[in-house]
Amino acid sequence: MSENGAVHSKPNYGRVFWSLFFLTIFEIVTANSPFPKFAVVLLLVFLALVKASLVALFYMHLKFEKFVFYLIVLFPLLLAVTLTVIMLSDKQ
Repeated sequence: MSENGAVHSKPNYGRVFWSLFFLTIFEIVTANSPFPKFAVVLLLVFLALVKASLVALFYMHLKFEKFVFYLIVLFPLLLAVTLTVIMLSDKQ
């Protein structure tokens, strides 16, 4: 066991890579689909969040960190969402 007591297995980087690859292909197909623009944008934002989560959890090893690191990562995300909603609601 290591000094900080955190022991974890090595992530399966190949599976994460292929997941990101297929999500990217799905994003390209979605962006070129004939669905309404609002639905396409919502789906693209959702796919981007899923991909960002995979990168953060596995390549940045946040999956194996303590809960306080999740808060450190989530706070700027919530701040960005809040500021975006404020900007979009400001109609002139």
